[in-house]
Amino acid sequence: MILRLVSPMHRRGWGRVITTGGGLALQPMNVQPHYNASLAARHNLAVSLARELKGTGVTSNVVAPGAILTDAVQELVTSIAPRHGWAGSWEEIEAAATEDWVPNDINRFGRADETAAAVAYIASDHAAYISGATIRVDGGLIRSAF
Repeated sequence: MILRLVSPMHRRGWGRVITTGGGLALQPMNVQPHYNASLAARHNLAVSLARELKGTGVTSNVVAPGAILTDAVQELVTSIAPRHGWAGSWEEIEAAATEDWVPNDINRFGRADETAAAVAYIASDHAAYISGATIRVDGGLIRSAF
């Protein structure tokens, strides 16, 4: 898809390549090494592409969502809540599950519209000076030195 879309962007002198990544590219977990590695490869591809597109008006970035609340996630968390001792309202279960599974500064799962907002920003003219970056939408789950 990148091969097909980047050439017309380059000819126009404007474009945005946005790759969906994830925090596990930077801090892999102890299971699913193939998934962690595929995320890292996507991040690397986006940065390499940004370098290749230098000066063309086309940028390449990664939006890396953390644990996002979907219907399937809520069903899973609700179904396993009793085994983990998570009880009460959904808000209480979500806070407990977040603390045990994906501890973050916001104490909840992310929402799809929060990830979509990051994508919309990166796709806009307002992000013209952002290239080769990873925008984490993870509530502070992944830490970096800077």
